[in-house]
Amino acid sequence: AIGDEDFFHQVIIPVNIPNLEGYFTDSFQIFQYCLESLIKTSHNKTYISIVNNGSCKIVIDYLQNMFDENKIQEIIHLTNIGYINAILKGIVGHKFDLVTAADADVLFLNNWQEETYKVFKTFPKAGAVCPTPSSKSFNDKTFNILFENLFSKKMQFSKVKNPEALRAFASSINNSNFYKDIHLKKYLTVSSTSLKAVVGAGHFVVTYRGDILREVKEKHTKYVMGGNSDDILDKPVIDQGFWRLATEDNYTYHMGNVKEPWMEDVFQSLEVSNKILEFSLNFQSRNDSKTLLWIKNVLFRKIISRKPVKRWFLKYKGLSKEDAGIY
Repeated sequence: AIGDEDFFHQVIIPVNIPNLEGYFTDSFQIFQYCLESLIKTSHNKTYISIVNNGSCKIVIDYLQNMFDENKIQEIIHLTNIGYINAILKGIVGHKFDLVTAADADVLFLNNWQEETYKVFKTFPKAGAVCPTPSSKSFNDKTFNILFENLFSKKMQFSKVKNPEALRAFASSINNSNFYKDIHLKKYLTVSSTSLKAVVGAGHFVVTYRGDILREVKEKHTKYVMGGNSDDILDKPVIDQGFWRLATEDNYTYHMGNVKEPWMEDVFQSLEVSNKILEFSLNFQSRNDSKTLLWIKNVLFRKIISRKPVKRWFLKYKGLSKEDAGIY
């Protein structure tokens, strides 16, 4: 039997497709792109857990088939208890170095794992890494990064590496105006000699240090969606003094719930990853005092969120006066 020790990276995907009508017309096809792109692009030490969150029989049969073929390692059947509860259920009973939580409409691209690992290796303070960068996530639970790098040349606005991917994200959430022009040109990055990472991490697919998630106190939230649900996974990252970052380029697409021709094209173009990865993260622990955490995450947030201060910060880190006014 295969034990957890044969894997070091768990990917948890909750899926809720109660029927194939209306809103859910394309959901099953999109989920197939999601799961099969994950299988295609992941290395052989990846433990795939699918949480069936109240889906219909066609989805359950498909999952059982994938399990029987050893393409996924675990199926957990639940009634619809919500995304975060499903993730929490997927974590329980396992101990992996890395845990990725992903929506059922993520299209995984080649090298998403390798590029995520580079960020963890290069920035030992990284606690959560998203493989799709967003210029708008620089001030969402990132105040510890902003505080620690306030006067450092290593944190600057950089040229967006893949503006097309940002546009694709905006269109996937049916909001083509989600990013202003300046967002498509510049995002806030931290850099080392060899690598840049974007400050902040989105939510639709995030890889966490497994030891951080084991500190999650809440094993259940009353919210099926929204509420404090994002906080349950993200708060432990900043509470333990770690950073939320994203890769500089884009390695996952958010598909949304409507099938489009490009999805099939991208899926077909993926190469099968048959990498045998020997990988070790030398995770360092952090032990910031409660006071220091409060200064970074609460006090500093209040100060820098004030309009004149924020504007000064944006200019100081490389935006023009005009761009800082609208960023």
